[in-house]
Amino acid sequence: MLTTFDLDDYVYQALRAGASGFLLKDASASALAEAVRVVAAGDALLSPAVTRRLISEFARLGAPRGPSVARLKELTDRETEVLALVARGLSNSEIAAELVLAEQTVKTHIGRLLMKLALRDRAQAIVFAYETGLVKPGE
Repeated sequence: MLTTFDLDDYVYQALRAGASGFLLKDASASALAEAVRVVAAGDALLSPAVTRRLISEFARLGAPRGPSVARLKELTDRETEVLALVARGLSNSEIAAELVLAEQTVKTHIGRLLMKLALRDRAQAIVFAYETGLVKPGE
């Protein structure tokens, strides 16, 4: 989503509707081109200012809700590890290096965890990881 409106409600609505990227129209042409490449590759990208506010909002909300936490038990230990690294902003290649896995294996884990958690993309996975407390702001 590319917009002139830097409002949290728009960000939340866009993410809930399945957006994988959210940039403001003041983004440079190179940042916009890179965002298109990132999203086309199946990753997610949020404007840094939006990311900061999103993290602050999750921190403000406090303890995670019970049902979401229970859904984490549907994942294998490795899928949970991968989800945490995705939420920390690592790319597939960075996760592969961190966990000493092939990049294709990382993609497989991400696909399975998205399926198990009924999530559409990495952006929703990041939100899920913060909502459940798997990852906390500042980690």
